Amino acid sequence: MDAKAATPARDLALIDRLAKIYVAVVSDCLDKVGVRDNLMAPHIRPLYPAARLAGYARTVHVVEVDAPPRNREDYYRGELGAVDAQQPGDVMVVSTCRGSYWGELLATASRYRGARGIVADAYTRDVEMLIEMQYPTFVAGILAHDSLGRIDVDAVDVPIRCGGVTVNPGDLVVGDFDGVAVIPAGVAEEVIAAAEEKAAGEDMVRAKLAEGMPVGDAFRQYGIL
Repeated sequence: MDAKAATPARDLALIDRLAKIYVAVVSDCLDKVGVRDNLMAPHIRPLYPAARLAGYARTVHVVEVDAPPRNREDYYRGELGAVDAQQPGDVMVVSTCRGSYWGELLATASRYRGARGIVADAYTRDVEMLIEMQYPTFVAGILAHDSLGRIDVDAVDVPIRCGGVTVNPGDLVVGDFDGVAVIPAGVAEEVIAAAEEKAAGEDMVRAKLAEGMPVGDAFRQYGIL
């Protein structure tokens, strides 16, 4: 996996709009454009309930290894390079593995670079510090092992699988307590606009339901549930 995929043009205003929309509405709007399998598996969870992220996927492919590199200068080379390559608006998305990939120092460096969080089908450590610094971290679990000699990065900015979803560089990623959704770059504007409209409609229906309107009547009138 050493050939980089082309990354679409970046629009930070678009991810600012996405950050205001919750994952369930994005999922509904992905359904409407025929993208029905882009919610990550439910084992990918935020470290703290208020964690939210939205950004462009900076994809990282990892492999399992059974020993550190012989040359000390190669220790963590791929992992550190992936962190240093991040740009403002990135969300690091890490492929499926059984190792612990993330920690507080990497999050600190990522925040400085303007990254907006991480989604990894892998584990993290330094959990209390990550929660204290409120760095949006969505992972498969917690494991205190060092990554050195257990996993290694063999490619960045390539298509990967994470949480059962294929993620391409430059896809849009949004996460909240309901989970993580991936929006293919080619339909991002369409899906976000539809999600904004649906979220506004839900606000109106919510008000009607709070006033006592029957759910069936609300659905027949507004087509939103």
